[in-house]
Amino acid sequence: MATERTLPNLWHATAPAAPETRPLGRDLTTDVAIIGGGFTGLSAALHLAEKGVKATVIEAKMIGFGGSGRNVGLVNAGMWVKPDDLIATLGADAGNRLLGELGDGPAMVYALVEKHGIACEAVRNGTLHMAVGAEGLKDISDREAQWKKRGAPVEVLSAERAATLSGAKGFSGALLDRRAGTIQPLAYARGLARAALAAGAEIYTDTPLRGAERQGETWVLKAGDNTVKAKQVILATNAYGGMFAEAPWQQHTQELTILPYFQFATNPLPEKVANRILPERQGTWDTGLVMTSFRMDQQNRLIFGSIGRLDAIAEGTHRAFAARSVRKLFPYIGDFRFEYWWDGRIGMTTNNLPAMHTLAPNVFSVSGYNGRGIAPGTVFGKALANHVTGQTSAIPLAETPVTPDSWRTVKSAFYHAGAQAKHLVDHRF
Repeated sequence: MATERTLPNLWHATAPAAPETRPLGRDLTTDVAIIGGGFTGLSAALHLAEKGVKATVIEAKMIGFGGSGRNVGLVNAGMWVKPDDLIATLGADAGNRLLGELGDGPAMVYALVEKHGIACEAVRNGTLHMAVGAEGLKDISDREAQWKKRGAPVEVLSAERAATLSGAKGFSGALLDRRAGTIQPLAYARGLARAALAAGAEIYTDTPLRGAERQGETWVLKAGDNTVKAKQVILATNAYGGMFAEAPWQQHTQELTILPYFQFATNPLPEKVANRILPERQGTWDTGLVMTSFRMDQQNRLIFGSIGRLDAIAEGTHRAFAARSVRKLFPYIGDFRFEYWWDGRIGMTTNNLPAMHTLAPNVFSVSGYNGRGIAPGTVFGKALANHVTGQTSAIPLAETPVTPDSWRTVKSAFYHAGAQAKHLVDHRF
């Protein structure tokens, strides 16, 4: 796995402070041990604690260290896969159930935000899937038809209406999904953590999982320098599950292709400019082969993202591409500078759908959100909490064996190199 670089991340700069946590400093016994302090793990901890179940989160770094603190912040409904394709893969019963629960995923997120008073810049005015060219317009039109027959409030907008709602030039239309919205993702993760602690969960940070031993019906986990005993374990590490070589239960990472994604955030823009860019504050992404996204935050910063990793070699290429793209999309923007930039990892599966596994007796995971971490992570966290407390049909996915993708390393390298090559030339002419 690529070495992490410390980069200036906007979400870390603007999120409310995390609740106070510390490394595990003693041996303890719990009902359910949760490995990973992101959306899935924190949702599981909160929902378990609300049931009166003793839940303990073990996080190797800090709350929201992985994808939850690097996310674009789009609270999307459903998965990236079109509804009909999802049903063709999973079958009608399982597919419709998953579509229903994930379609309602944003509602769950915003309900938790309201219930627990989470300050996370929550806006629920929908999202815009921007169409690139005639092919992109056909793609979003297919999505509209498939979601509408399931009763979803989605609408294809004309090029003119898309330009008005986005403030951007050059798109052939957009799909407005009114179920969805945006949040400050790290603020949401920290809010979930605070709510989980208030409900009675325990969270230990800077405590990597280093080993696991089965003793009868109990798992004895080596967590930092101490042990945690638990009969049930939820593994909620997703694309960041391979950070420590000695950690157990990494087999799910062998089916994830890592898609790197970066973001650049501008300085706060003048009011007259900021009011023209996404005036209703939807978040966007496009249908381009090398996807891009843009959104605004509450400080009037424009946040632009695309595929690629900000390593020492590629950062300059991606920075220049981001600047050219912003000027082309918003020719009226005037002078701006990038104040923040960061990247993260998206865990992609071969069928672009999440997978549920039993990795060992009473060790459960859901991973492979394919760029849809916020709502699915929240939904599956609650489902995992229900599953380990006896509701064996709670997870809207059939359990499957881990199926390693032997090409994942090659594909990850291709995404990184291919995006860098495309960004080198895009919008230069």
